Parts: sequence; structure tokens; C-alpha cells
Amino acid sequence: MINRRRLGALALGASALLPQIARGQAAAPVMRRTADAGVAMPAAGRKAWADQVPTLRIGLLGGENEADRLGRFGAYQNLLQETFKVPVRLFPASDYAGVLQAFSAKQIEMSMLGSSGYAGAWLDTHGGITPLVVPEENDGSIAYHSVLIVRSDSGIQNLEQMRGKSLAWADPNSTSGYLIPRFALRRQGIGVEPGQYFSRTGFGGGHEQAVVAVLQRQYDGAVTWVSGQGDPAQGYSRGNLRAMVEKGMVNMADLRVLWTSDPIPNGPLASRSELPASFQEDMKLFHLALPKTHPAIYEQIERGGGQGYREATHDIFQIIVDLRREEAAARRRRS
Repeated sequence: MINRRRLGALALGASALLPQIARGQAAAPVMRRTADAGVAMPAAGRKAWADQVPTLRIGLLGGENEADRLGRFGAYQNLLQETFKVPVRLFPASDYAGVLQAFSAKQIEMSMLGSSGYAGAWLDTHGGITPLVVPEENDGSIAYHSVLIVRSDSGIQNLEQMRGKSLAWADPNSTSGYLIPRFALRRQGIGVEPGQYFSRTGFGGGHEQAVVAVLQRQYDGAVTWVSGQGDPAQGYSRGNLRAMVEKGMVNMADLRVLWTSDPIPNGPLASRSELPASFQEDMKLFHLALPKTHPAIYEQIERGGGQGYREATHDIFQIIVDLRREEAAARRRRS
């Protein structure tokens, strides 16, 4: 059984320390951060690792239309090419599963993942991917939130009034758009299978699409992700709602947040574990320095801003790995 308090503690930044302290082991080494004075971009030029990575292939998660994803990552792609002198190709998947499958097939070297997507890929590849960095929020935490939203003119004021209404999940491999809200709502005694509490549930096809489905009255509510910091009227400081506000797709006055999850560990930038250590080090340094050296590119790929990045370890996401295993076991029991 997953401990809810432990989930919140891990997400808030003690993730690398708490498991070791509990076992009486030495504290983890200090993780480098964007805010550190010595963080700088790698020197431009072709690296020795390019013999093993002649083309850098990057997966882009679904949940946003393809043209917008490619547009957001275009300057990032160019900067990687200019810095490391290798071709960089972007692979926008139609859904989260596409990126997980690409990791398993060794068709990509790197991708930004949600924590559930990372856990799924780690399980699918038997530990074959490694987290490099994780986003830091404005308060220095490495956590974000799932929220359940409805139309503000729906008359629905609280979760109790969602009884008998329809709910859209974002994607089956999304942390905030599926795994965590299902887990948290069940812990509140709310049945999440169709007909138990909600009249029906379904997948919107991604975070952006799920919110659009609510706006178009195809579903009464949907779950998506936000930083939980900054101005709610602007979609918070970072997240799907912030991105939709900036693209003119939503006015936050048209939505009401009914429920907010406990903190969830931010998802990492991850690469295949078998790739050279020098490649992984350069990717860490590139991203740690990115918010300082190219803040506009950083804000584009992160759909808003925070304090930058922090080095990541697998310990941060072990709780999500455990949740994925629990969810898989529950599916097997139901089948």
C-alpha cells in the first residue's frame, strides 16, 4: 500500500534523502541546480560521444497538437544542434505510449517525461532509462499538482456534485491526468470505474484535448496538471492550463478547479541508460544552464517557468514505480 504522506514528502524535494535516512544510510550527494553559480553551458563543438550518438533523437509526449509541440521545441532543437554539432530530430508521439515504446525500441535517445511515463518506461526497459534533470518550481520544490476542472457555468461546486457526471482522464500513462487522481480519489472513497461514482469516464487524448472536451461540453470534468504556484487566473506559473491561456485556448474565468492533489514529483528529462556517461553529463549541463542562458527557450519547452532544473535520481520516482505496479496488479485482478 502506498503511503500518501511519503508521496507528498518525496515530491517536495526530500526525495533523494528520505529513503536513505529511513534505512540508516549516508545522505545522497548534493544535486546540482540551475541556481548554482558554477553552472554553465558545455563548450560548443562535436563531442566524443557523437560516434555513438550520431543523431540525437528526442521524443515529444502527446497531449498537445503536433504543430504546437514542434513549434515550442524548434528553437530548442536548433540550440542543441548548434551546441553539439550533431543533427537533432524531434519525434512527436500521438500519445504518451508512443514515447515509451520508442524508448523500448531504442528509437530515441532522450525525452521529457511525466513521472508516471518515466516509471512505465523504466519498468518496460527493466531499468534501461536514466533520469537526468527534473524541473524546479518557483519555491525550489520539484513538485506539481493534478487538478480536476469543470466549466464555471456548470453549477458544479464540489466533488460531491460530480456524482453521476462524466469525467475525462488525459492519458493512461499520465501521472497527473490518470495515475494520481485515480489513486487519490479512491483513497477518498470515490469509485473511479465507470458507473461507480461518475456516470462515465474516458480518455480525452491528452491534457489539452481533455480540457477542450470540457469546454465543448463533451465531458463535465477533466483532470490536468498545473504547478500550483503563481496566479490561478493566468493558469498558474507553469503547466497545461498556463500553456492554453497563453495560446488563447482558454480563459480561466470559464473554468472552476474542484479538486487539487497532494504534491506529485515533477517528471524528468530521461535518456537511455546505455548511452555514454559523457553524453548524459553534457545533457545535464546543457539543461541546467538553459534557463539562465536562453530563458525564452526554457519557458517554451516547460510551458511556463520556475527556477530551472535540478539533477535527478531514480529514488525520486520509486514511489511512482510502486504506484504503476499497484495499478497493473489491480487491472489483472479485474480482468
